[in-house]
Amino acid sequence: MITIKDIAPVAVIPGFTARFVHTDTVTLAYWDILPGSRLPVHKHLHEQITQVEEGSFELTVDAVTQVYTKGMVVVIPSMVEHGGVALTACKLFDIFTPVREDYKALQEAGLAVK
Repeated sequence: MITIKDIAPVAVIPGFTARFVHTDTVTLAYWDILPGSRLPVHKHLHEQITQVEEGSFELTVDAVTQVYTKGMVVVIPSMVEHGGVALTACKLFDIFTPVREDYKALQEAGLAVK
C-alpha cells in the first residue's frame, strides 16, 4: 500500500513540486503548483495523461490552448509540444508511460522539499 501524503515531495521546476510513484511501466505524479507558475513548452517521448484535481491550469498542447479545471483530463501524445501556466494554485495528477527515469532519478537523489 502507498499513501501519497507519506511520499516526500520533490521540487522539479520553480513552483512545481511532485510526489512520484514508479512501476516497471508507468510513473504517477501528484503535483502541487503555485499560482502563476509556468511550465515551459517542451516535449518528451512519454505519453502523458493529465487530470486537474484542483484549480485552473492553462495548457497549450500542439498549439491549442485551453483552460482545464477540476475533473478535466487531457491526453498528450508522445513528442507533442506542450506547456502552460497555473492560473490558480493547482493540484494535477499525471500518468506517464514509459517510466520517467528523470523524475525517478530526482526522487532517488533525495531532493525532497523541506
